[in-house]
This record gives sequence, structure tokens and C-alpha cells, in this order.
Amino acid sequence: MANDRMVYRRSDGTWVNKRNDAGKASSLHGTQGEALAVAHQNLVNQGGGELITKGLNGRIRSKDTIPLGNDPFPPKDREH
Repeated sequence: MANDRMVYRRSDGTWVNKRNDAGKASSLHGTQGEALAVAHQNLVNQGGGELITKGLNGRIRSKDTIPLGNDPFPPKDREH
């Protein structure tokens, strides 16, 4: 999806918020939390999508669907 974003750490320690189909980072941050907050807000403003977070080891740590995105495995409705 065009709005999907990834947050990861560069070798210089800077955290990157980057749209997956972009050539350059959307923003650079001192902490992972700051990068995640901005990436989340970007997705909300753009109509939703997937937010992928990589840990310090470069492996995917989490994937979150931001509303109006296309969640391939939406939660099932539960009756109480």
C-alpha cells in the first residue's frame, strides 16, 4: 500500500520515519518513540496504512494497522 511506513534505526543512531515507496526519509528523530509518534500521525493524516517497526537488530519488531488501512487479519467480533 502506498501509505505504508517503516520506522528503523540508521547506523549513526538516528531513528527514521520513512514511507515505504519513498526514496528519502520523511523525518529523522533522536528516539524510536518520537519516530513512531510522527509516523503514526502521518498515517492518520493520510487515511491509514501499515506501520512497521524494526528493532535495534534490524528485524521487524511489530506491524500495526492504522485505521482506514487494509488489515488482512481484522479482529473477529465477539459476542458477550
